[in-house]
Amino acid sequence: MAKAYLFPGQGSQFVGMGKDAYDNTPAVKGLFNAADEILGISLTTIMFDGPEDKLRQTEYTQPAIFLHSVAIFQSLGVVPDSVAGHSLGEFSALVACGAVSFEDALLIVRKRGELMQRAGAIHPGTMAAVIGVEDAVVEQICADVSNESEIVVPANYNCPGQLVISGHETAIDRALVELKSAGCKIAKKLPVSGAFHSPLMKPAYDGLQASLLKLRVNEPTCPIYSNYTAQPTSDPSIIQENLLQQLMSPVKWTQTLQNMHANGMESYTEVGPGKVLQGLVKRTLSRVEINGYE
Repeated sequence: MAKAYLFPGQGSQFVGMGKDAYDNTPAVKGLFNAADEILGISLTTIMFDGPEDKLRQTEYTQPAIFLHSVAIFQSLGVVPDSVAGHSLGEFSALVACGAVSFEDALLIVRKRGELMQRAGAIHPGTMAAVIGVEDAVVEQICADVSNESEIVVPANYNCPGQLVISGHETAIDRALVELKSAGCKIAKKLPVSGAFHSPLMKPAYDGLQASLLKLRVNEPTCPIYSNYTAQPTSDPSIIQENLLQQLMSPVKWTQTLQNMHANGMESYTEVGPGKVLQGLVKRTLSRVEINGYE
């Protein structure tokens, strides 16, 4: 049975994350302690003890979820047939398939979180969950309500009938009115610090570009499915370019799962905090094996 391993993104964090694994698995404890040394901060203290509002800050959330996911994956000792990660989780997936070293990815993830948080302050915006409307309808409404100074775009294609849109808050407000008129079951803004995966992340794109171009990317041990293209690749140069484009482009998670399934993946295992991705697999694919490790 061909096995895919999936890694969660921002939003799956919680105070106490990874504490049981830290206390009971020496390899996990070792990696957590190494991360504190690499970053020069006690990330583990924030993960285990909070406070929650600090853990929710993007600059800490992203390395925390990354660390949790990679440590658990490495403790499993498994060999995946393919990997994918949702947004931030793509960096966890890159370490899981050997394309990027743990230390390099951790430092990039920390910088990515800081830059995305800063971009949210430079270009204020937000995101909203949209459930119960066809993707094409959401795309059209976003295009219709956007203008030269205020935009809203699809940001996360999570599963059929479930998208997240991102952009200027006023444009999102206009989109939500139109979406509800179009029969949307749920259309509500999310408590986030920026318009992630939209053109409003351009300052983060500019700030991360040099670091990503210098990032050493090896040929992975298995294909990695990119958020940017929803396609598998083992080409280091394509992986590098996809990582940069991901910041301002939608996460094509629905398409990724569908392509994985079409390419023979029959087992899907989420590794990291929460069970969000397991739920998305259930709502996207049928007759597949679904597992999770927290």
